Amino acid sequence: MIRIAVVGALGRMGRASVRAIGDSPDMSVVTEIDVDDDMNSVVDQNADVVLVFSPPGVAHEQVQWCIEQGRHVVVGTSGFDEAAIEKIRAAIGKSDAVNVLVVPNFSVGAVLMTRFAAQAAPFFESVEIIEMHHPGKVDAPSGTAQHTAEVMARARAEANCAPSPDATTSDPYGARGGQVEGIGVHAVRVRGFMSSQQVLLGIEGEILTLRYDSVTRESLMPGVLAALRAVPTLPGTTVGLDAVLTLS
Repeated sequence: MIRIAVVGALGRMGRASVRAIGDSPDMSVVTEIDVDDDMNSVVDQNADVVLVFSPPGVAHEQVQWCIEQGRHVVVGTSGFDEAAIEKIRAAIGKSDAVNVLVVPNFSVGAVLMTRFAAQAAPFFESVEIIEMHHPGKVDAPSGTAQHTAEVMARARAEANCAPSPDATTSDPYGARGGQVEGIGVHAVRVRGFMSSQQVLLGIEGEILTLRYDSVTRESLMPGVLAALRAVPTLPGTTVGLDAVLTLS
């Protein structure tokens, strides 16, 4: 029986995860932690794995604390960029006692979309990302969009692709969106969306569109449970659910 501590337990993903873990025959929630709760209950309740869904402002410190306490961590909080991941690697050092799995998105569909986007990126002149979420989301771009842009940018760099063409010289309102490693990313916040993303790839006369939509948080729970089961066996720091799904 895997003993799980859920941090950010009162948030949308935290609540759904507590229910899913409770229904699982091989793991249990031993403590639920939210704002102003004592993190020491992770140790007091002898949690094997800590699942972190707390807001980005505090999640980074909580992950570092869990590493210091010798607990495996699954990070579901958005906003863990390469700099944050390097801090995790530095905190773990050469220890083989603690593993951290950072998951930008627990959706199997999102993982596959990111993989397909990286494979397609070198073959198209233009690439951009549109991510669409509910207006309660506090960060932009989403962790999934950022991760997708990063892996697409690496694939294009390895193929010596030129930057996407763009003749824009005037954009006083920021309508062209942001840039993540040279990839255009646009964030939409509209009531009714939960988590959606499109990757647009184009050459003269042809456009390829990749899209995924998560419409309930329950759709993400198989990925959450798979990550919790896998993290004790993944050495050091791992990024992305694709490692759990044996895609890489």
